[in-house]
Amino acid sequence: MTDLAPLGVYVHWPYCARICPYCDFNVVRDRGQVEQAALADAIVADLTAQRALTGPRRLVSVFLGGGTPSLMDPAWAARIIDTARALWTPEGEVEVSLEANPTDAEAGRFAAFRAAGVNRLSLGLQSFDDAALKFLGRNHDAAQARRAADVAAATFPRLSVDLIYALPGQTPAAWREQLAAVIALGAEHVSPYQLTIEAGTAFDRAVRRGTFTPPGDEMGSALYDMTQATLEAAGFEAYEVSNHARGEAARSRHNLVYWRGQDYVGAGPGAHGRLTLGGARTATTAASGVADYIRAVGEAGVGFDAEILTPVEAAEERILMGLRTFEGVGWEELAALGLGPQSGVVRDLVGQGLLVEDALRLRATPAGRFVLDGVTRALILNT
Repeated sequence: MTDLAPLGVYVHWPYCARICPYCDFNVVRDRGQVEQAALADAIVADLTAQRALTGPRRLVSVFLGGGTPSLMDPAWAARIIDTARALWTPEGEVEVSLEANPTDAEAGRFAAFRAAGVNRLSLGLQSFDDAALKFLGRNHDAAQARRAADVAAATFPRLSVDLIYALPGQTPAAWREQLAAVIALGAEHVSPYQLTIEAGTAFDRAVRRGTFTPPGDEMGSALYDMTQATLEAAGFEAYEVSNHARGEAARSRHNLVYWRGQDYVGAGPGAHGRLTLGGARTATTAASGVADYIRAVGEAGVGFDAEILTPVEAAEERILMGLRTFEGVGWEELAALGLGPQSGVVRDLVGQGLLVEDALRLRATPAGRFVLDGVTRALILNT
């Protein structure tokens, strides 16, 4: 088994009880059981067909994301998880993650998902402040968040919690209180994300109307610095820009598949995958509509279109993904871009304190990770 290449499996479940105003993911309002059952069948068929493409692989992770996969019938989750484990060779206790919201209804189903094979819950708390939760359009309050976190910690071997910060009017003191509340939960993994105004979202329209103004760069920087310092002092390691873990075992194995440029299968409406097929890095993109995806699987056996990446495109993607982590990217993976430790743009960014002086790997400093979009743009343009 050790000779088999690692593989992650991502399954996209697009249904949500409510569409959050900041969300730009491929999501739809929760629909009837008939369509959802058909989608579960299509996902299983898609995974089975993709096994013929990948050949034998070492299964390291399964991630049920969305959308809100905790709205799924746990029996369907069990079927999908069992299918992945049967198609590819499990590596030890495969990390099986499920995204969930902390509503009382979803928390009541946690035991069923644990029985289905989920061993890691990613809980979208977002905040412990009721006013902030209302602003974010969440369908839970702070009391539900705490109850759900307690149930999750008692149910699953591993717990990760998501937070959103840099909200309008948020102060460093208020954000410190939120971080303290999360640390007190005892979760081993925290993912704090700065609020980003994505094009086409309800928040994008609200900002353009002048309904609210996001914090400026200076406040964003202060909140980011406080995040790093507070979590580090509590024993969390910032192993990626927005992901902090208490020790190596607590890191998200599935997300590391993305960030290390390993292969992963994508199944479900709008899901993306990256596979090495015939020696070429291949991007897969599933049909985004639920009905379109189900139809594609029924007619073609798989639900996606595939595109072979050029060596330059593959190297650019390695920078975009790998530079997010503290381990960075090996220089040999960037040969197509002509980048190396002595490249002019690299020397310039090292001099600015944004890249680490490293003869073996391209790595960003903590300051560089805060302005990572600019750093990656400079590297890719080689200017």
